Amino acid sequence: MTIFVTGGAGYIGSHVVIELLEQGHNVVVADNFSNSKRGVIERICRLAGREFPFYEMDIRDADGLGRIFSEYRIDSIIHLAGLKAVGESVSKPLEYYANNLESTMVLIDAMKTHNVKKFIFSSSATVYSADNEMPLTEESRTGGCTNPYGWTKFMCEQILCDYANAANGCAVVLLRYFNPIGAHPSGLIGEDPQDIPNNLMPYIAQTAAGRLPFLSVFGDDYDTPDGTCVRDYIHVSDLAAGHVAAIKHLDSNSGVSVFNLGTGKGVSVLEFVAAFEEATGVSIPKKTAGRRSGDLPLQCASTEKAKRELGWEAKRTLYDACVDTWRWQKGID
Repeated sequence: MTIFVTGGAGYIGSHVVIELLEQGHNVVVADNFSNSKRGVIERICRLAGREFPFYEMDIRDADGLGRIFSEYRIDSIIHLAGLKAVGESVSKPLEYYANNLESTMVLIDAMKTHNVKKFIFSSSATVYSADNEMPLTEESRTGGCTNPYGWTKFMCEQILCDYANAANGCAVVLLRYFNPIGAHPSGLIGEDPQDIPNNLMPYIAQTAAGRLPFLSVFGDDYDTPDGTCVRDYIHVSDLAAGHVAAIKHLDSNSGVSVFNLGTGKGVSVLEFVAAFEEATGVSIPKKTAGRRSGDLPLQCASTEKAKRELGWEAKRTLYDACVDTWRWQKGID
C-alpha cells in the first residue's frame, strides 16, 4: 500500500511516517518546512532503514500534487499539513483560514481527479464545544470553537463529510487528537518549537534545559483538584500507531468515521511538572501567571470507540513521555 503523507516532516508527521514504514507501508511525503526542518527526513530514513520519495512543496500547489498523483499509485492520504498554533491563529486568522482550508480542498480535488478513495484527516479536540460534559465522546457537541485554528479543523471536517457523502465509495477517518507529547525513543526526532512554546511539554523541557528561565503556570484557581488545568496527554508514538490502525479501518469501511486519540486520563499542570521532575531528576522553576483566554479547566477523551473499532489504545505512560522528551531535548541543546 502507498500512502501520501502531507506535513510528514513535522512533529506528529515524522512519527507517523516512521510508524508506517516500520509496518511495511510505502510512503510518499510532502512538506514545505514552514514548521519543520530538512534534517528530519534524513533521520526518518535512518530510523526506518530505508528511503522514500519526498517533495518540498506547499499542498496548495495543485500542479505539484497532480504530478505526484500521476507518478505514484496512491492508495490512501494522511493529511497532517497545516498551521497549528492557537495563539497565532488569533492574531493571523486570515492566514490560518486561507492555508488550512485551501490546502484541504486542493488535496481533495487531487484525490477526486486521481480516484483515491481513502483519506485520514488530522483533526483536534479543539472542535468540541466548551459546554460538553467530560469525558468527550465522538458524539459530543462540536462547534463554538474558541479560536480560528479550531474553526479551521471544524470546517475541514465538514468539508470532508460533505465530500464523502457525495463521492461514491469514499472512506474518511477524522482523528481528533488530544495533547500529543513525547518524542521518539531514539532521541533523534521530537518537538522543537523555535519561539516560546505554546504546549506544556516543550515549555517544561526548555525550562529544564535552561533555554527558558521558568515555567509559567497559567492559572491556579480553576475548579480542579490542585487549581491548575487538566488535560489528556498522549505519547506521540501512540498517536502515530493510531494512524496505522485507521489505515486498516479504511480497508473495510466506507463513509465517515470519527475517533478520539487520547488516553482517557486527565493530568493537571502541576501533576505533569511533578512527573517530569521524577522522570528526569531536574527541578523545574515555575511562576503562576494569569489565566489564558479560552482555556478550559478540564478536557479529556473517551477512547472506548477507538478501542472497540480500531483495536487501538495508548500504551505509553506520562513517565515514558517525559523520559523520551528529555532524551530528545538534551540532544538538541
